[in-house]
Amino acid sequence: MQVTLQRQPIEAIETEALVLVVHQERREDRFGLGALYDSGEITGKAFETTLLHNVPGIRAKRLLAVGAGKLAKFNSAELRRAVAAAIRHLKSKSITEAAVWLDAEQASPDFAAAAVEGAILGDFETDRYKTGKKEAKRIDRFTVAVAEGGPRLDAAVERGRIVAEAQNFTRELANEPANRLTPMALAEHARRMAEEFGLECEVLDRDRMAQLGMGSLLGVAIGSAEPPALIVLRYRPAAASPGAVHLGLVGKGVTFDTGGVSIKPADGMEKMKYDMAGGAAMIGAMRALAQLKPAIPVTALVPAVENMPGSRAQRPGDIVTSLSGKTIEVINTDAEGRLILADALTYAQRLGCTHLVDAATLTGAVVVALGHYNVGLFANDDALRERVMLAARAEGEKMWHMPLEDDYKDYLKNAYADISNVGGRHGGAVTAAMFLKEFADPTPWVHLDIAGTAWLDDAKPFMAKGPTGVPLRTMVRLAMDWN
Repeated sequence: MQVTLQRQPIEAIETEALVLVVHQERREDRFGLGALYDSGEITGKAFETTLLHNVPGIRAKRLLAVGAGKLAKFNSAELRRAVAAAIRHLKSKSITEAAVWLDAEQASPDFAAAAVEGAILGDFETDRYKTGKKEAKRIDRFTVAVAEGGPRLDAAVERGRIVAEAQNFTRELANEPANRLTPMALAEHARRMAEEFGLECEVLDRDRMAQLGMGSLLGVAIGSAEPPALIVLRYRPAAASPGAVHLGLVGKGVTFDTGGVSIKPADGMEKMKYDMAGGAAMIGAMRALAQLKPAIPVTALVPAVENMPGSRAQRPGDIVTSLSGKTIEVINTDAEGRLILADALTYAQRLGCTHLVDAATLTGAVVVALGHYNVGLFANDDALRERVMLAARAEGEKMWHMPLEDDYKDYLKNAYADISNVGGRHGGAVTAAMFLKEFADPTPWVHLDIAGTAWLDDAKPFMAKGPTGVPLRTMVRLAMDWN
């Protein structure tokens, strides 16, 4: 999609469709919309769309009024969703060019970036492997239109393009079927991306991980014919000061999860291709950061495995030795994400990361607790937790702080090893995070359980069914705002 910024009056904008954001509490009377408010055809409710043709007073061929809900709750995140909904509606009408008007109150960098992100994210579809379909409907050109604005708007439009394209890159990875995206194939995607955008990329193979002593990670991989990989992506700023913060982004990369010997039910197992969504988000975040160039070094680590019930597969009751030296009794082989993350978190610290954030589709328990609207956030450090929460709020990626009290460690006590990999039925998301904390401490660390938010079972007005790309935008904002 070609994205531009245009500075001129709303009446002068020439485009196939001009998007105008409207609200419930503020009546819009321009261009004849007042009569539609009177008739009830326009209410301003979120994602409501009304398409008008040949509107007097403007050069645009069409005017699309898109609802953004109550004005009191309107922010850049709501604009992003409204623009995405507008783009998806226009695509359904085979329109290929659009512009969105930002009035004086909205002509800010955050709103301009959000508008671009909405357009690019709304244009994404998950039908790559469909055959015999008509040529995909796409928006080829998108314009952010303002009456006036300084050079910061140009930079914001470019930032929005970079972040949204990275998020769609993440969504493409998470949507790949497991027969096409094996652990080594994911590593190859990361390697090609790193080469294109100037990042360092290292891929540790099975032998290297065995030499290092990553028994927790390799125990998960042993049941699959597909070899595992530990993907390491490095961004180094041009002038990093000695002793500076070094942010580590760790993402779960289970390219398919059967549950292993503790096999999952068949119903819904096809979605387990998305069990690498956390890893995909961290790879995508590095794609964006390579272009945006934060002031701090950032390293991403993605342990990539398949969890399969082969004849050599890990069994309940097996004891493995992690890279940290801690021993783990595997009570349930379907609690594999925490096993691969444990070694990745330890390795991140060995690479010099001073602050850690991991993202993982880790537990069904977090879905029970929070549904599909909030990421479960756990932290061992208040300052880092607040940084992540601030970044998430700015990006509209909802997160909820969950408890991580020492009492929960009692659930993980084990008679035969240092720790169990599960803690029973109660507080499953918390005990999973408590397990990871054992390998993150004492480094400041935040764990994001994205099991309920990384995938949409049904399309929304503003987003296609399938992977969402959460929490890529938060990770990018976190790194960029660090000073």
